[in-house]
Amino acid sequence: MEVKRLFDFIYYQKENFPQEKSFGHKCDGEWIYYSTDQIIEIANKVSFGLLELGIKAGDKLALVTYKNRPEWTILDLGMLQIGAVNVPVYPTISPREYEYIFNESEVKYCFCGAGDSVAKVKKAKENAPSLKGIYAFDGGGEAPHWEEMWADGDLEKLEKIKASIHPTDLATIIYTSGTTGDPKGVMLSHHNIVSNVVAAGTLVPTQPGDRVLSFLPLCHIFERNASYSYMYQGCSVAYTRTDNLGGPQGDLATVKPFFFTTVPRLLEKVYEKIYSKGLTLRGLKRMLFFWALRLTDHFEYDKEFYGWERLKWKIANKLIFTKWRDAMGGNIKGIIAGAAACPVKMAKVFSSAGIPIREGYGLTETAPALAVGRLEPGGALLGTVGPLVPGVEVIIDPSGGNYREGEGEILASGPNIMMGYYNKPEATAEVTKEINGKKWFCTGDIGKLVEGPGGVKFLKITDRKKELLKTSGGKYVAPQPIENKFKEDFLVEQIMVVGEKKKFVSALIIPAEEALKNWCSKNAIEWTSLSEIICHSQVIARFQKVVDKYNPHFSHIEQIKKFKLLDASWEPVKADGSPGELTPTLKLKRRVIREKCRSEIECIYAE
Repeated sequence: MEVKRLFDFIYYQKENFPQEKSFGHKCDGEWIYYSTDQIIEIANKVSFGLLELGIKAGDKLALVTYKNRPEWTILDLGMLQIGAVNVPVYPTISPREYEYIFNESEVKYCFCGAGDSVAKVKKAKENAPSLKGIYAFDGGGEAPHWEEMWADGDLEKLEKIKASIHPTDLATIIYTSGTTGDPKGVMLSHHNIVSNVVAAGTLVPTQPGDRVLSFLPLCHIFERNASYSYMYQGCSVAYTRTDNLGGPQGDLATVKPFFFTTVPRLLEKVYEKIYSKGLTLRGLKRMLFFWALRLTDHFEYDKEFYGWERLKWKIANKLIFTKWRDAMGGNIKGIIAGAAACPVKMAKVFSSAGIPIREGYGLTETAPALAVGRLEPGGALLGTVGPLVPGVEVIIDPSGGNYREGEGEILASGPNIMMGYYNKPEATAEVTKEINGKKWFCTGDIGKLVEGPGGVKFLKITDRKKELLKTSGGKYVAPQPIENKFKEDFLVEQIMVVGEKKKFVSALIIPAEEALKNWCSKNAIEWTSLSEIICHSQVIARFQKVVDKYNPHFSHIEQIKKFKLLDASWEPVKADGSPGELTPTLKLKRRVIREKCRSEIECIYAE
């Protein structure tokens, strides 16, 4: 069968490679899986239940969960096959934001997972007149259990409803995790997402029955697209959380996945743990560890080593890299990193160890993939996000900016480009440009096309158009490449470049606490607390060496002249549940950080 609508993916799986363990999650310490047939059976019950609630084609239903779970996917399929529109919502947003989204999209019902999501939705419901009811995936009495709305019905009637749903119909409204102002609802049709899944799915190195992990939020189009792709390819999906991945009993070690998607920040955290563990070693073990780590600096995709160099890599693989692979289950065929820029250092370190990292690039508005690095020879180039996805067109627009030669705003066209922003035609027009009679989506990202192996064009992202800062001297500086380079250092946990309307560029740096503890111990500096140690003269001098090491990679105007060490942790949500300094996809909320660190920034420029 040909997949044309999103709910077709599960029926495609049933027809071609039905799975006994299609989607599963851990419940009370045990893995529970749903077969392909069970997913279809429950999705149908959901469809009939929604029809009995009076849901019609075009009605909006919201989904809020703190963790990925099969119920999310089943409900998604159940609502889509009767023409309802899925409005996924990040669980960490405030009740006010819930209220805004529910009211703008006129959500009829909301389905929630565990945590405080039911309470947040109930609070928002007080000022959201369209919201008729709330259902919970978990028991506890805060809201009716979702199984209470299941129903049976005439399958022939359901088939007629499914047949009436066109590929160009609206399937979902995904509200962007913007860093300022109210979010915009991105309207994506079945065809927008299906075309991208089918085109990009061929680039994922999985086979029917392969085990994959899913832990990035399904409310984000990156992981949701991946989830449909797993359905399409007949994978066995284990839904989990990022805090359940590591350790001997973690899901990486027990599930032993062949593939997963991730965000670069998680790779950085794994690298920091690897590096910190290396610092605790002594004697020959320590020497071998850092010798192997230095080897990774010379890694390039498809590079062949000969003679003595080849022998060195074999030794490093046997003594060091095999342990890294075992810690990740030992079966990884590939990992795709997306949603933010992946530092070249991360790609080198993991790929050197036989854990292939490839980068993908796209936006919610592009459903999402525009470019993805391939795993076959010649399919990846360090520092780029890969060749374009089949069916996607990209041009570089140098107009309206002070860009380097060959650079400009990335404009995209293809079947995956959104229908528009919900109820915001003016905002849609702002990101649409007509060139030679053809409409293009303006990504807001700056980049260029570079020639790679075999003459293939690879897309390179250099910065965000809106994140370019302008010094008081009128010079533009792209902060992201600087930040990515500095995060390669084991002592740097997080960093944000500042300097808008200032004479020079500076940085706010959060040290990697464990690595800094180890360094202090080695240098006979008594550890008290992070807040005190960042004021220690030797620690400040050590970070000055970090700055001195990486500054030469950039032009004079881009170099960090001063920095401030912070005793902080930038997270998507704070411990008290309030919004944090990162978006749900772990991008910096620059305006928020500048406001929170106003005194520190003023201190830098007052000296």
